[in-house]
Amino acid sequence: MVQVRVLGEQSVTDSATGSILTRSPRTVALIAFLATHAGSPQPRQRIAAQFWPDSSDAQALTNLRRELHHLRHALGDEPALVVTSRDLCWRDSVTSRVDVRTFELERAAALAAAAKDDTDGVLTHAAAAIAEYQGELLPGSYDEWLAEPRNALESQCVELCDLVCTVRARQGDLTGAVAVARRRIALRPLEETGYRTLIRLQAELGDRAGAVSTYHRCVSILERELGITPDRATRALVQPLLAAPEPERSGQAGAALVGRTTEITELAAAWRGAAAGRAGLVVVTGGAGVGKTRLLTELAGGARRQGAAVATAHCFGTSGRLALGPVAEWLRGPALRPAVADLDPIWRAEVDRLLPMDGNRAAPGAGARAMVDAWQRHRFFEGLARALTGAGRPLLLVLDNMQWCDQETLAFLAFCLGRAPRARLLVAGTLRDDPDEDAEVVTWCREMQAAGALTELTLRPLETADTARLAETIAGRPLEPATVGLLQATTGGFPLYVVEAVRAAADLGHTQLPAGDLESVLRTRFEHVSPSARSVAGLAAAVGRDFPLDLLTEASHLDTDAVVAALDELWQRRIVVEQPEGYDFSHDLLRDAAYAQVSPPQRWLLHRRLAQSLALLHSDDTDVVAAQLADQYARGGRPDRALTYYARAADIASGTFAHGEAIRLHRAALAIIATQPDGTRRQRQELTVLEAMAAPLNARHGYASPELRRTLERSIDLATALGRTDSILAGLVGLWASQFVQGAVADAHRTAARALAMAVPDSELSGSAHFAFGGAALSLGRPAEGLRHFDLAARQTAGASSWTVGTRPDVHCRAWSAHAHWLLGHDDLALTCSQEALELARTIGHPYNLAVALGYAAITHQLREDPAAVRETAAELRSLCERHAFAYYREWALILAGWSRSDGSGIALAREGIDRLKAQGAFARMPYWLSLLAQLQDRDGRPGDARATLDAAVVAGQVRDELWWLPEVLRLRSAHDEPGAAAERLAVATRLARGHGSVALLRRCERMDRFDGTVPLP
Repeated sequence: MVQVRVLGEQSVTDSATGSILTRSPRTVALIAFLATHAGSPQPRQRIAAQFWPDSSDAQALTNLRRELHHLRHALGDEPALVVTSRDLCWRDSVTSRVDVRTFELERAAALAAAAKDDTDGVLTHAAAAIAEYQGELLPGSYDEWLAEPRNALESQCVELCDLVCTVRARQGDLTGAVAVARRRIALRPLEETGYRTLIRLQAELGDRAGAVSTYHRCVSILERELGITPDRATRALVQPLLAAPEPERSGQAGAALVGRTTEITELAAAWRGAAAGRAGLVVVTGGAGVGKTRLLTELAGGARRQGAAVATAHCFGTSGRLALGPVAEWLRGPALRPAVADLDPIWRAEVDRLLPMDGNRAAPGAGARAMVDAWQRHRFFEGLARALTGAGRPLLLVLDNMQWCDQETLAFLAFCLGRAPRARLLVAGTLRDDPDEDAEVVTWCREMQAAGALTELTLRPLETADTARLAETIAGRPLEPATVGLLQATTGGFPLYVVEAVRAAADLGHTQLPAGDLESVLRTRFEHVSPSARSVAGLAAAVGRDFPLDLLTEASHLDTDAVVAALDELWQRRIVVEQPEGYDFSHDLLRDAAYAQVSPPQRWLLHRRLAQSLALLHSDDTDVVAAQLADQYARGGRPDRALTYYARAADIASGTFAHGEAIRLHRAALAIIATQPDGTRRQRQELTVLEAMAAPLNARHGYASPELRRTLERSIDLATALGRTDSILAGLVGLWASQFVQGAVADAHRTAARALAMAVPDSELSGSAHFAFGGAALSLGRPAEGLRHFDLAARQTAGASSWTVGTRPDVHCRAWSAHAHWLLGHDDLALTCSQEALELARTIGHPYNLAVALGYAAITHQLREDPAAVRETAAELRSLCERHAFAYYREWALILAGWSRSDGSGIALAREGIDRLKAQGAFARMPYWLSLLAQLQDRDGRPGDARATLDAAVVAGQVRDELWWLPEVLRLRSAHDEPGAAAERLAVATRLARGHGSVALLRRCERMDRFDGTVPLP
């Protein structure tokens, strides 16, 4: 069956397979046109004129024939489309389903049922019609023919909402009526009728807080969009719900943006470019209170009026945040909800990691799989990006307070903009330029700017004339020139300071503006509210972010009516503002001021109450607030509970590959543990956190991370003190990997030997220890010993899942065994092992295992001196690593690809790979990598550079005990010596190769010896 969506989302899909048949805007619009005239043949001439009014008749008909060809190709033999030489017609069929037709048919059935007083029929058919109406007809399109059917359909849906609401209320189903009333408001947010209906229903339900919140939202929207206040009928409804008569709101709305003409022009230009298909990023920087958010609010309003999808998110300076929280906030919003719902199942499954439909997030222990699942991060980002860019119209994403943005959101934004440079997308953010704000965000902005992806717009304070205009707008009266001068001198032209000073005067009933700095002005705002409002403001500030009213009513010591009245007072004074999911302070500095007026002992109590209330309100799904709970319990003096929720929040973060956020949460837990009394309990707690932290550290920073090494060493010490053998072994194997990649081969060998001595024979942990020991032995120049342990590891881990380092034992053992075989002179076996590892990795379908197999295979081909095979394998490895953002093996690909080139261009590639490895602290195999660079320099006629590179390779091998390749390095270096010195150096290389049992390297030395050490091997 063909399913066509033209309401909200625009697509034509095969409902049997879920595959998209077409998303072409013109093709979908053609179906919409025919479907809104279903059953009535439409002359081709009329359709062509409607769709291409600026083209000649002949050209318009040609365009129509082209679109009709595309449509018939997409629909196949679908009988709903009736085509003749003169006209086109859409006729409903059992094999097609168009949402607009379903809406119209269900609506007609609902009206028919209403005429018969068939209540059940009304509810059934009207609910089906309302559910089908997912948004306006062809959003983002402005063809002239659309205006009438678009408005008619919306009005029909509004009428259905009113009908269902009336019927449900008459039946006593007030909860169901409330849900429909909310939908009606979403359709017509500027009509007070919908708000009045919802307020009345909420009041009848006894939801006084909800009714007041609805009123606040009504006032805010009317004020912001139309510059008006609600009429008397709306105010009369809410007045009985308030404990005291409704006061005048503090000052005017300040709806008009004062000044900023240049900045608005620049933003508008950026938006036009994005809407035309040039995805962009613009960041407005400036000090706190300079008006950055207000500027982007103006941009968002203009974009909405143009029919664009607009989604807004906020970052908060609190540790209780959710990884990728801004992205989740965007996707949950009404602008993007239809696009999320319409995603292909494979991509919806990725979005569900962040926004799970069933409320279940990552399973416990997800962090331990950080390396195993790391390859899925790219696909996860791809799913999120498809959800964001699938709205079918230009999209503006607003991100407020980027200085508090989490690392994963920044990484995703870079991915999204890089993935779809032609998307009709603009990301607009605000960023404080305070020197102590997050340096990582600043670095990210510089990198994006260097890549040409970011436009920075710096916002300065207002000039005196604009300060006067803003103050007079807020005060609703002209100001004396002397007052304006004093105001400019006092506030420095910062709009927030100006607004709060004027509102403080209004609170006091004064015409004279208050003196003092911004902090004192903000403090004054709270000194002149009621004690209840001050108490609620302190509680709200302790939340640390936006807050729902039910959280305040649950956590406050005041009764519900008093909390509602207090919040209304704060709202009237514009201290708090209404948000889609509740309320927030109108500025972060007001939150800080409200928190500052709470005493330290009282803060402790507020945080404890908030934690208990959050746990109660989210008892069926604490995952969504796990990080908040951890933060609130930590601040409320309940470290035991805080640790539990920090662990869960870290797991949830790892479930969305937000390893940086998981590490931050683990560090917060460790900070709590450090304050606990020393003893066994504290050791157990610390070990638990460190073991959970190791995998995210590896996934985020790589094997060579110094912090990872310190974490593993501390874990081993704690596990030893506690007598936990399994933890010791797991820590030792992890430490071996860290030491090995860092190039500390002798340390790695000692660590592996310790693990091997402790492991229970023939166990999986014993297999891991054998693998570690084999790798270290091989690197120390003992290939036969290494091969023996690789074989034991393979046998003891047969059928095992991936190690915590992210690879399958059967893949990694085979791949590395190839190098031992080659060194021992088993050339054919080396190639066989390498091919088996590759085949197995491809069968598994796990990209990281494939990257490992390809990396070792490329080295094997290089050892066998097969440039063509190296080139092909390294190219596949590099592509795979870039696709999945794999470091380390990506650098292998660069070096080996450089070695395979016959011209001088390979030097730059190899040097880039080596430099990257050094920057990562990954010095494993450095003598080998340097020898490849030296060979390239020799080929390019640069013997001096080659000699210096080989000298560095010799030093690296000796200092780091990387001995397996040292005979070859010495052999290559001897080619640059005088005959006597060359013979002596070659003799050393020969003795080493013979002592190692490295038959392959011994043969090379013997071949070299026949040339008296004066001619390098080809």
